[in-house]
Amino acid sequence: MDTVIITGAGSGLGKALARQYAASGCMVYLTGRNEGKLRSTKREIIEQGGKAESVVCDVTEAASIEEMLKQTDKVDLLINNAGVGLFGELESYGKEDIDAMLDTNVKGTILFTQVAQPRLELSGGRVLNIISTAGLKGKVNESVYCASKFAVRGFTESLHKEWGDKLIDATAVYMGGMNTPFWDGSTHVADPGKLKTPEEVAKIIFEQDDRRPEIKV
Repeated sequence: MDTVIITGAGSGLGKALARQYAASGCMVYLTGRNEGKLRSTKREIIEQGGKAESVVCDVTEAASIEEMLKQTDKVDLLINNAGVGLFGELESYGKEDIDAMLDTNVKGTILFTQVAQPRLELSGGRVLNIISTAGLKGKVNESVYCASKFAVRGFTESLHKEWGDKLIDATAVYMGGMNTPFWDGSTHVADPGKLKTPEEVAKIIFEQDDRRPEIKV
């Protein structure tokens, strides 16, 4: 049975991915900062016959990641999904906004991958970095968000080269916006209801998760 760790698994795409991989027979570890949402996702998976554990974890802190990894001896797949998106013109961002996006989107992805790498090497595992199309081209009112996603794109492409002679792989996942709580409180997307559901995106990612260097949804 493969062991899968998913960050930001309490809602949106993370939750949908957790349900998708659990349904395929994987043991899924749900991580995030909202204990209530993690427990709710865990309960849904178990009620559907799957296996899951929930562990509160702050991806921006190496010590928190290390503590989380003590819960399992094996990691076959790490899905770096946790992300923060704040939108507006450059002049509208405060320092806290910039820190929130760079710390979670960039630092969190790098730290979790770094700390998990020894376990991934033992299992010959892989990493999926959820980047979005914001890592492919600049967008209006998304300057800092795009900067964070371009950084994760560069990180992932570098891993392709750095891990070339190892048994571990990294995949960059690029998808457009989804109809998730990500847009709550934001007017950046006029009608999120017209976007793909997280379940639709999760199914495509799961079906294409074959160690290819990138997935485009």
